[in-house]
Amino acid sequence: MNRYSWPINALVAAVVAVGLLLALPNYFGTSPALEISLPEGTDVATQAVDDWTATLTAAGLAPTEARIEGGRGLIYYDSVDQQLAARTALNDSLAGSDYTVTYRQASNSPEWLRGLGLQPMSLGLDLRGGVYFLFEVDLEAAQTTRLEQYVQAFQQALSDAGIRRRVTLDGSIVRVRVQSPEALAEARPLIRRIDNDLDIVDGPDGTSLLVRMTEAQIAERETFALEQNIITLRNRINELGVSEPLVQQQGRARIVVQLPGVQDPAEADRILNSTATLAYHAVDEQGNTPGGRSYPTRDGRTVRIKPDVIASGDQIIDAQSTFSQGQPAVSVRLDAVGGKNMLEFTQENVGRLMAVLFITTDRKKVVVDGEPTYKSVKKYEIISDATIRGVFSTNFETTGLTPIEARDLALLLRAGALAAPIFKVEERTIGPTLGQENIDRGFNAVQIGFLAVIVFMIVYYRVFGVFASMALLTNLVLIVALLSMFQASLTLPGIAGIVLTVGMAVDANVLIFERIREELRDGSTVQVAINAGYEKAFSSIADANITTLIAALMLFAFGTGPIRGFAVTLMLGIVTSMFTAIVGTRALVNALYGNRQLKDLPV
Repeated sequence: MNRYSWPINALVAAVVAVGLLLALPNYFGTSPALEISLPEGTDVATQAVDDWTATLTAAGLAPTEARIEGGRGLIYYDSVDQQLAARTALNDSLAGSDYTVTYRQASNSPEWLRGLGLQPMSLGLDLRGGVYFLFEVDLEAAQTTRLEQYVQAFQQALSDAGIRRRVTLDGSIVRVRVQSPEALAEARPLIRRIDNDLDIVDGPDGTSLLVRMTEAQIAERETFALEQNIITLRNRINELGVSEPLVQQQGRARIVVQLPGVQDPAEADRILNSTATLAYHAVDEQGNTPGGRSYPTRDGRTVRIKPDVIASGDQIIDAQSTFSQGQPAVSVRLDAVGGKNMLEFTQENVGRLMAVLFITTDRKKVVVDGEPTYKSVKKYEIISDATIRGVFSTNFETTGLTPIEARDLALLLRAGALAAPIFKVEERTIGPTLGQENIDRGFNAVQIGFLAVIVFMIVYYRVFGVFASMALLTNLVLIVALLSMFQASLTLPGIAGIVLTVGMAVDANVLIFERIREELRDGSTVQVAINAGYEKAFSSIADANITTLIAALMLFAFGTGPIRGFAVTLMLGIVTSMFTAIVGTRALVNALYGNRQLKDLPV
């Protein structure tokens, strides 16, 4: 009656053994390290690691260990301060190379554990320290950007058809004016062909069209802008060299960015919050091109450019900061479409001027109807207007920048342009000391709660209390093992979820043990009482855990940040506690008391 078959006993033993193995890297912990890698999966050479070690040692930043793992160089340090200083020194020595230097918390596990691919669980921002940003996406600007694209598309289509026109943007309406009703009839299908979903109505004068985006198009554009900005921010973070970042949507128009291990937010803020991009235009040398506009240059002049864009920032697939004839420059590589446009333009315009328009977006506080609000303001500046000396297409250089601007602009262009401006709403910096203090307090809470439960269970339930305590310890090991296997970040709320799981796990054993006591008081034999205790308590335990699991799933699905951290450990804890409290303790009880003729139980 109370004997598990050998496959079930083997399963219990295997789960515990695998759990111990997966959790073992956490015993060895992690250290601050720098990860140096090459693009496209190229392996780092051993000699390169030796050279970096020598360079850092000469700078007074000797690492505690340096090795190659997975084709990437790892350089270990004892403290975050040394890690930060070493990255600065390495970046200086590797300037202009293809190497990327990334902050990382690297495992201290022995080589045989690392060879199995086992890693300790990662720590969230509140435990490890770092920078937290909350950005708001300017969704209205995303709509305006799309309308400006329509303006250019309409002008091009009508120009190709030989229709004289004037296309302007007035708020959320694109006005298309032509010379006559006959031209209007010809223009309508051309505009409809560009986007069949647009809302197009006749203007009051009989020779114009009023074009609006539909509500569905606006919603689609806003969603695209938000998703594209998240992708762009992730790309920029990768360029910054931050490992294990978190970038996720919060609410309708906000994005949360967490950068573990980053203690100086200045560089991250400048790069993440920047909206700088480029556009290449022909210079309107005659000054009579319809739609042409004048912009200031950095040397105090004014240059008028034609409205058509030859190539834009979103067509740039690679950019590197460099020097051209002793001046800072950005070496640019365009995609196929941008390269084709540039080739056609330069073939036809050798000896003429081409300007590089530098575009940034700022947020300006204004008062509307007595209420303060914010408005996006674009700043346009000509950074270069030079004569085209030859034909080129996908590869060329852009000058007219300061060294810092060249470096930052190259990074931004590689990562991609933001689909809509973003503005910082909140910024928090968590120091590594505070993070370590959170870790210490959190684990002290787990230890104290765990020990208190063990003492109570052993005093109150004697030998069965020992079984419950062993199940609790196994439960904690399995939670850590699962967090390590899935590389889910442990946060301070996550520790709270573990503490809650400890209490819930012992609840299940209390229900089982009390049921066994009740059966014994009613005169049941020992073996019948054990079997009835586990079987009759199972439904109550399952109901309670399933309802809690549903609540945890809802928290994970709809929550963000700390709430998700709590939900993750709670869900994992529910699954492991069901196994340890029911299957695990019964395996121990069956092994010690199963099929034995007993008159009493130490419960």
